[in-house]
Amino acid sequence: MKKLLLILAIPVLVIVLGVAALVMFVNPNQFKPMLAEQVKNQTGLELEISGDISWQFFPSVGLELGQTSLKNPQGFQNPNLFSVSQVGVSVAVMPLLDKTLEIGSITLDGAQVYLETLKDGRSNLDALTAAPQAETTEEPAATSDAPAETSTSAADGWQISLSGVTVSNALLEMSNAQTGTFTKLYDVGLNVTEFAVDQWTTANFELKGQNNEQQFTAKGTADFKLAQGFAEYALKNIEFDATYTDAVNQIQQAQLKLATFEFDKPNAIEFSMKGNAADLTFDAKGGTTFTVDKAISLVELSGLSLDSTLNGAALPQSPMKITMASDLSFDLNKSFLDFVLQKLTVNKIELDGKATVQLADIPKVRFSLHSPNIDLDEFLGLNQTAASADSKAGESGTGGSGTGSSGTSAPAQEVEPDLTALSGLDVQGKITIDKFKAGNAHMQQVKTDFAVNRGVATLNSFSSQLYSGSITATGKLDARKSPASYSAVKRIKGVKVQPLLVDVANNDMLEGTGNIDVNVKGKGLTPTAMKKNLSGTVKINFADGAVNGINVAQLIRENYARFKGQSLDGEKGPKKTDFSAMKATLKLANGVVSTNDMTAESPLLRVKGQGSANYINETADFVVSTSVVGTLKGRAARVSTSLEM
Repeated sequence: MKKLLLILAIPVLVIVLGVAALVMFVNPNQFKPMLAEQVKNQTGLELEISGDISWQFFPSVGLELGQTSLKNPQGFQNPNLFSVSQVGVSVAVMPLLDKTLEIGSITLDGAQVYLETLKDGRSNLDALTAAPQAETTEEPAATSDAPAETSTSAADGWQISLSGVTVSNALLEMSNAQTGTFTKLYDVGLNVTEFAVDQWTTANFELKGQNNEQQFTAKGTADFKLAQGFAEYALKNIEFDATYTDAVNQIQQAQLKLATFEFDKPNAIEFSMKGNAADLTFDAKGGTTFTVDKAISLVELSGLSLDSTLNGAALPQSPMKITMASDLSFDLNKSFLDFVLQKLTVNKIELDGKATVQLADIPKVRFSLHSPNIDLDEFLGLNQTAASADSKAGESGTGGSGTGSSGTSAPAQEVEPDLTALSGLDVQGKITIDKFKAGNAHMQQVKTDFAVNRGVATLNSFSSQLYSGSITATGKLDARKSPASYSAVKRIKGVKVQPLLVDVANNDMLEGTGNIDVNVKGKGLTPTAMKKNLSGTVKINFADGAVNGINVAQLIRENYARFKGQSLDGEKGPKKTDFSAMKATLKLANGVVSTNDMTAESPLLRVKGQGSANYINETADFVVSTSVVGTLKGRAARVSTSLEM
């Protein structure tokens, strides 16, 4: 039993003697000049440690510093660049005898950092980024004959290592007098435990912040592992939470969760966000599986999903539900992004497609989109709006002339739109829509190919099927100079007019097959400039049609019978006037539209017209000639009339 007690007492005695020797023979204040000297040599700034450095023996052996501060250079608002209320450093005891300072962990309480940039551009960080002062390197040559102790600094022979850090109640303020910005992080906490290479270590942090009028909070935790020399690292159990508030926006909750992160392996990530922007509220969540290679040259995201709901009076539809499924890859070496949109839904609208982006001074964007069906009227709520407007019009009637203002206001000054943003674009895309509805007009197989390249927007092609006919168009907008110039060529062929008018204008007075060719150009995009500078031709050709609601031939027969004193036969045809052709070529120039070949032909009528209309001054000078031709009861009759406007 005595031998056992002796065996147990020996290590206890060794520890007690070691601690006693530590207190008696190792003075921790010898590190003060070492630290101050190194800081002065490297930065030129003064390090001030108030009071003595003392030993601490619980919960571990270490050093404790009181109030410590790193002084700012002259000319800055705050006297300190850095200060801390208390610093605790735990160290390994035995290596101290070999001048090795192995720091197990550092505890900082009440750390404060003040970063300032003056109006002249000087920063208090300049001293930390500048080269060490040269004067300390010249002294040894001048004092080579002096005793050895005078040429040896307090730090000679010591080796220092660090294992972990704990920060609490920290503050960081950043002000920039040049930009007038101010950022503040406060209540900052950081804890890194059991820091060692090739071992999992847990780290967590929290902070509150202010950036001018913006307020935010953040906190998170993660496990990480570092390889020797920091050549590799891995993460797991990552969680991040944040909030944000400014004058008009609020993010009540933003979360990110990452189960693992390792190179060359798939890593699952989930995210969610909830809040409001102005009068719009949103609630979104999603996730993806991403892979990053060891060279950090290729990032791939597969199964990227988004499920969000938007609410707000400014939306065309509220609530608006948006879902997305896509894949994405980004080659950092080539600065090339490849995006595949498997499906995007915005309420009832569906889209799919792909896009590539080549990053450069002007990014090169190429994309193609497809949709099976887009009802723009329903999406914008125009169907309900039109029905409501018709209902109100029926209730109010045509009266009520007292709603307008009796006074007149000066017209607003017209300004050319700013299109300078187009000069920084290189975009080319194709859009295909199987069925499309806008303004209650129905279109099928809509295909468009357009590009915007350094200030020039080009509609390479547009085509669509429209009411048994087709429409094609090309166009160009050159915004490299102001005012911008433009040109357009459009052709409508074989369109059935009546069903189109019924859908668009709820009017069935005109029947026939419409053909329209448009070739125009102009300069300037204000309303007045477009009227003055628009030039070109518009060719109109309606064939095999009719005007409903009136039978001109029947009216002629009835009036001819009355003129002859003959009795009416009592037979009346349908209230429509057929025509075989209706043509006109309209010429536009200098705010005037003119024609000299307007014609309309029917079995009984011939109509010709010519003249011009000034759509700037809203005046017209037009002559219409009408001829009645045909046979009434075996006798030919011809009546000519003219109308001048």
